Amino acid sequence: MHEMSLVQALLTQLATLAAEHDKKRVITVTLDIGPLSGVVVDSFQFGFDILSAESNLTKGAKLIITNPPATYQCIRCGHRQTSLIRPDHCPECDETLLIPEGGDGIILNKVEME
Repeated sequence: MHEMSLVQALLTQLATLAAEHDKKRVITVTLDIGPLSGVVVDSFQFGFDILSAESNLTKGAKLIITNPPATYQCIRCGHRQTSLIRPDHCPECDETLLIPEGGDGIILNKVEME
């Protein structure tokens, strides 16, 4: 499960941020995980719950995950639509080949520390 290595990288980043700002505890972490990122959100949450409990810095920290939609553009008519799941076809021209844009990132949006 690659989510565990992603969580480990996040915890390393949080430790770096805490050291830079002379903070001792992480309270809340807010992430965007796009629908095309290849990350299973439940597995990421599980990994965070397990691994964050091993450090005094992150023990008890709350993880908030938001799922921004991806944008899909029709190759025939150029119509763009946003969705959390891949649409089957373009609602304008019924084309089935839609090119995804965005939605593949994991973005650290906010960290609350004390």
